[in-house]
Amino acid sequence: MILSDKRILEEIDKGTILIEPFERNNLGTNSYDVHLGKHLACYSNRVLDAQQHNKIEHFEIPLDGYVLQPGVLYLGVTEEYTETHAHVPFLEGKSSTGRLGIDIHATAGKGDVGFCNTWTLEISATQPVRVYRGMPIGQLIYFNVEGEIETIYSAKKSAKYNTRTIKPVESMMWKNKF
Repeated sequence: MILSDKRILEEIDKGTILIEPFERNNLGTNSYDVHLGKHLACYSNRVLDAQQHNKIEHFEIPLDGYVLQPGVLYLGVTEEYTETHAHVPFLEGKSSTGRLGIDIHATAGKGDVGFCNTWTLEISATQPVRVYRGMPIGQLIYFNVEGEIETIYSAKKSAKYNTRTIKPVESMMWKNKF
């Protein structure tokens, strides 16, 4: 089940959900709005290799915005740092973002219980569109977990995205053995 606004507030009070910064007006009926951070990144090479560490180049979104181009994968980041200790967080795009032709994640919309970090966004645009730091970009939805958790994400030795950051993080697929 999806947590309601009142339940999200209760879980924040209990410490099972943390959102920094938290602003009450970003709380929806059953979600919390997150915002685009000032950092974007693009891969250095046009051809990516799943078995290699693909380097990225970071840059800041200027105050007057940045125009996303179709056919380019941008890695963005949320302004909000979150911790989720007892629920499964899902990051979804806002309908207003989607209506501008912006997708904010390719496949990574689900977080794990124990995920503690900002969210890296896999951003693409269907046509050129100007984006701004601090604009609403998505919403977090929290689901209850059925059953006991054996190992939360932040305690897994194999967790690849545990280092707290304010910048987007490139794919760590190359750390997998295949």
